[in-house]
Formats: sequence, structure tokens, C-alpha cells
Amino acid sequence: MTGSPAKTRAITFKIRKMQLKIIFIFIAFTFWRGAYAQDTTYKVVDSLPKIKIEIPVIPVIEDSINDENIQTVLIHKTGWEMAIPIISLNTDETISLSFDEFGEDVRRYKYTLLQCDADWKPSELPQNQYLDGFYEDNITDFKLSVNTIQTYIHYNLIFPKETMKITKSGNYIIRIYNENNPDNTLIIKRFFVMEQKVNINGKIKDATLLNDKKYKQEVDFNIVCNNFNINNPSQNLKVKIFQNMRPDNAICNLKPHLVKGNELDYDYEEGNTFNGCNEYRNFDIKSLKYNSMRINHIAYEDRANQVYLHNDIARRFKVYKTEDDINGKRVIKVDNTKDSEVEADYTYVHFSLPYDIPTVEGYIFIYGALTNWKLDDDSKMTYNYKNRAYEGSVYVKQGYYNYMYILQHPDKKLDDTFVEGNHAETENDYFIFVYYRQNGEQYDKLIGFRQLNSINDRN
Repeated sequence: MTGSPAKTRAITFKIRKMQLKIIFIFIAFTFWRGAYAQDTTYKVVDSLPKIKIEIPVIPVIEDSINDENIQTVLIHKTGWEMAIPIISLNTDETISLSFDEFGEDVRRYKYTLLQCDADWKPSELPQNQYLDGFYEDNITDFKLSVNTIQTYIHYNLIFPKETMKITKSGNYIIRIYNENNPDNTLIIKRFFVMEQKVNINGKIKDATLLNDKKYKQEVDFNIVCNNFNINNPSQNLKVKIFQNMRPDNAICNLKPHLVKGNELDYDYEEGNTFNGCNEYRNFDIKSLKYNSMRINHIAYEDRANQVYLHNDIARRFKVYKTEDDINGKRVIKVDNTKDSEVEADYTYVHFSLPYDIPTVEGYIFIYGALTNWKLDDDSKMTYNYKNRAYEGSVYVKQGYYNYMYILQHPDKKLDDTFVEGNHAETENDYFIFVYYRQNGEQYDKLIGFRQLNSINDRN
């Protein structure tokens, strides 16, 4: 070896370092063999073990109420309580949210707005990129219930405000929490901010497939892009269809069937169909002084109002009957009062669904806005062997309500036709949402929205 002593030492150090690395690899391999082979003398491991990489699952953010004393959480576009909570970007349109808290103590609540992607998972954007102004604010509009058995504080909020403007379209949630405990979320409600970049033309018809024609409704539509450039629509575009804004049976991530210039066609024979199901059942408790058509009797028992409905009937094998409904929604209202928000009382409403024997197919639930579209212990019915009927009750505020019965199978799949029947003639509302994420962007824009009705927009 030639060269200076310093260069020689450097080369020697590199050689020894390489030798040590080879020895370390050999030791590690020997240790691995000893750990995975029961008998290293006779057993040879053929290949290295597969490495399983755990990818964290990002949860979907759903509507939730995390305090049993908070009830009747309503959210809608301001000015129309039957409207869904959707507003247009860069306009003066607002959303109204209200809720009741049982008791007489006024609490200080705050809220913040958070953006989500098209699948209702947290957006990758920080708040300062979709909110202009403050990131949280106080709820200051509240009033105490008047002449009610159930005392409560009624809170109102209208947003977004000048001090907290939304600057990007997409899916959003409003998160409400106590000022003294900001980490404890009390209410989460979803809403939408839209920028109409595309036009949606659609129609509703009986299902194309012969076996489904009498039972299902098909939602056919096309998206006209106009001058809005959509790159790779199969990958970058997400389309979601909701029936009556139910969260359980939405059709998500539908791909275009055909692309014709600036028009995307979504005319399928299957994949875009919904059970027609049946018209929603209803009851009217705007007054607790007399029995409306669906009420058997009203009583005051156990220091609470009690409303007992007439027995319902299973409609699975019944002929379809036209009946006006509000597609599962609710309207808070009291007859002959000035302010239903605080003069409406709460009452237990009791349901009875006669059945000769309990079904082995699963569990039956009361379903609709009155149960927050949730399947839980409060909405679950139990079988009364003495009365030979499924029975259940809910605690709700006075008003007009729609509901249905839905079956949950042991595998958690839902069947809305098991009790209610299934008819293509049923009147339903359909809501189409179109999302787009351009290459390189970190959020999903809501670029199109359209509402259709199975009667008014039928082919």
C-alpha cells in the first residue's frame, strides 16, 4: 500500500468499517434464524419474513351529539327550515343551527368550522387556508323555555359571519364545545359550501333491469362541464347521491359511464338505483290537548307528557298507497303560540308494531330525523310477548314528525323494505353532489349540486 500515512489510515478505517457492517448483518441474520426456526440445525428459513406496514385508518367525521341533555339539534339553510344546510361560496347566504339543553343553567359555548374531504375525513388544509378571520367564536343567542314541563335553554346560531368567512368550497363540519372544556366536543353537524362550476341534468325513472322495475328508482344524470376544465374525471371527480339525505344508503364515488366532449354521462342500468321503499309514517304533536289522527291517547304520567300512537301495521306485502310526507324530516311547531322555539314542550312518544312472533332476521329500529338517523338503544324496539308487538319510545319536542321502521341484520346490513315494503311509485328526494380535486391540490371542491324529485323529475 502506497501513499501518505493519513491516506493509508483512512483507507484502513473504511475497510474495517465495511468488515464490521458485514459482521453485524451476519449476526442479525443468525439471530433472526434463531428466533424463527425451532431447530436451526435441521430447519432452513427459505425467505425473509414479510413486513406488515400498519396504515392508520382515518375516521369519517359523522354528525354526533355527545351529551344526553342536548336535544333537537337542527341545521338548515337560513330562511327555510326544510332545506338542507348548503350555501354558495362568496355570497351572503348563511346556515342556521339551534339546539336545546335541558335544565335552567346557561352555559358558555363556542364553535369552530373544520373542512373535510369528499368522504368526510379531515382536510389536509390548515384552518388559515379556508377561514378568513377568527377560527372560533361564541354562541351568544339563547333563551329559556316558557311554561314547559321540561325546562331547557334554547340556543341559536347563524353562520358564517363577517369575522369568520369561509374561503373555499367543500364539505364542512361545525364543532360545538364548552368554553371551559374545549377538547370535549358536544355537537358535530355537517354542512356544505358550493361553487357551481358545472351543470347537472337529471331524471328519475323506474329501474331499467326487469327484476327491479317495480321496486327501485334509477337516478340518471349527466354533468356538463361548460368552460370548467376537468382532468382525469375517473380519478379526480367524486360523485355522491343521497336519497332524502339518509346517511345509510348513499351511493358514493360513481364513475362516468361515458365521456362526450365536455359532458360526463352517468346513465347506468344498475349501480345508480335505490329502493323506492314506501312513504314515511307520521304523527302530529303540535298540540298535546287533543288527539290528532295518528294518536290514540295523551297522558301525563311519571311527571312527563306521554303520547301513545295507534298500532302501526307492517306494510311489506301491502299495496302501495299515496300519502303526503316530508321524507323523514321533522318540523318543530306548537299550535296557537308566538314562539315555538321556547314554548314547545317535550313528550315521550310510544310506538307499537304488532308482530305474531319476533323476527329472527335482526333488530327493528325507529328511523328518521326524530332519532337523528341513528340506530342506537334509544331507537331500538323490543318485543313484548304479552302484547305480541314490537314497542319503543322516543323523547321529542312538539311538532310534526316523519318516521319509518328499519331492520338491522346481525351483520349490520340495513333493510328498509322488511317492514315498510318496496315500491317504485314512492315519492323521494334525491341530492347529487359533485366534488373535484385538481392535480396538486389538497382539498376537494364542491363544484356541482342538484336536487331531484321522483315525482316532479320523473322520466
